[in-house]
Amino acid sequence: MHSDTPRAPWGLKLAAGAGLVFMIAPLLLIFVYAFTTEERTYQWPPPGLTLNWFAVTWGRADVWEALTLSVQVATVSTIIALILGTLCAAAVSGSRFFGREVISLLVILPIALPGIITGLALRSAFGMTDIPFSFWTIVVGHATFCVVTVYNNAVARFRRTSGSLIEASMDLGADQFQTFRHVILPNIGTALLAGGMLAFALSFDEVIVTTFTAGQQQTLPIWMLEELVRPRQRPVTNVVALIVVLVTTIPILLAFYLTRDGDQIAGSGK
Repeated sequence: MHSDTPRAPWGLKLAAGAGLVFMIAPLLLIFVYAFTTEERTYQWPPPGLTLNWFAVTWGRADVWEALTLSVQVATVSTIIALILGTLCAAAVSGSRFFGREVISLLVILPIALPGIITGLALRSAFGMTDIPFSFWTIVVGHATFCVVTVYNNAVARFRRTSGSLIEASMDLGADQFQTFRHVILPNIGTALLAGGMLAFALSFDEVIVTTFTAGQQQTLPIWMLEELVRPRQRPVTNVVALIVVLVTTIPILLAFYLTRDGDQIAGSGK
């Protein structure tokens, strides 16, 4: 039995493999150095391996403070993104009005702009309005691009959902809430879940926008930058980096799994 799918040439396979090695090798080095016995410098091969640094990291209060702040910011930013992104997607995909494409462009603009531009704009806005830097200024900064990931996934799913289903629901006597709960939400639920997980992952490891909106507070990525500049225990930074990779990779893989059957999967580019 022969397959109709053409096989990729060996040159293309080798090029793809080389690209994967180029991207993954630095991550593997971070994982290895999380187990090294050397505290101050990086040596290759490592002089020895140990699990001691995981216990040391567990006992560092500054790591827990930064991790807690990152999780809180990512959670609140994701909730805001789910609400605003879904509402924007419903408005843009559900009706035609003057300026619809302009609004769509403005919604996705924050993720297209360099992070430093967004950070500078937010910092200037906070300064002009005398808003002190706090937890909420970080949340606002992260929500600007988290909304985009939810919006892109939701609007793609809305466009694939037949409007006749909503009309049939209303004709059968369902009110707007019942229609949303029993018709719309089941159709867009996986897209919202995928967009929410992508938003959480993006917020959790955001650095540039956070630098301009955090003030004296330290999220986990900001803490890692500080430790790289003035290291106390280098392997602790690698242990934290390993955790960050796992925390951000798992939601992205789940989001891909949930939306892999769609022809318009958005959320990339940040």
